Amino acid sequence: MYRNLSIEPAPLPTNRIISLVPSLTELLFDLGLDDSVAGRTRFCIHPEKRIDNVPIIGGTKNPRIERIRELEPDLVIANREENRKEDVKAIEEFCEVMVTDINTIDDALFAIHDIGDRCGTKEKAAELIDAVRKELHHVPEEPLLRAAYIVWREPWMSVGNDTYIHSVMMHWKLENVFSNRTRYPKTTLDELNKVQPDVILLSSEPYPFREKHLEEVSSRCKDSRVLLVDGEWFSWYGSRMLPAFRKLNAFRKAIG
Repeated sequence: MYRNLSIEPAPLPTNRIISLVPSLTELLFDLGLDDSVAGRTRFCIHPEKRIDNVPIIGGTKNPRIERIRELEPDLVIANREENRKEDVKAIEEFCEVMVTDINTIDDALFAIHDIGDRCGTKEKAAELIDAVRKELHHVPEEPLLRAAYIVWREPWMSVGNDTYIHSVMMHWKLENVFSNRTRYPKTTLDELNKVQPDVILLSSEPYPFREKHLEEVSSRCKDSRVLLVDGEWFSWYGSRMLPAFRKLNAFRKAIG
């Protein structure tokens, strides 16, 4: 009997998965892996209610390694930016770790594919990717706006050209005024006033910007429109990309 080499090997067991990445935890549920999610961080808040019974193993930067070991996972999903290298290394001593590296929209789509492939949900992953790609083609025809995306206060911090947020901004014709910098550069209100972006976007996360902060920035940057935006639209990847990109299409049309 000859072996059929055209048959792909079956995925390795993933009966128990722990996710250290909030947006990818949600992805696991949306790929139909509810019963396989054995652990999450305290920042994994989606999907609401469905996630409540999943054990918490700490935070993204301080996971409880021994608790993860006790849960006996088949796979732990991590991210190069969100999780610490030393924690990943410690978990690798007793479990397979998939480390995602997501700095662009394409990276995020590849991660959906890779997780779906590894966890035996390739078809659902492909369907999600196709749906996200359709939203990417629906960006409204609006003029380019120079934009500053602010993620923190005291010190004020924005985003550079090697971040997922930058990739999202550029796709929706929001030209990042800090595209000559990397990661999360510090800035000041004086610098923002000098740069004079068309719009200054105050994100709801990780710093919870509110109306009082909008007034503060507006009073110092009088030549820029200052807007509060949902940080999940710009920074959550995985299945959250689909509703986020729909919202961004509407948002981009609204601000002109």
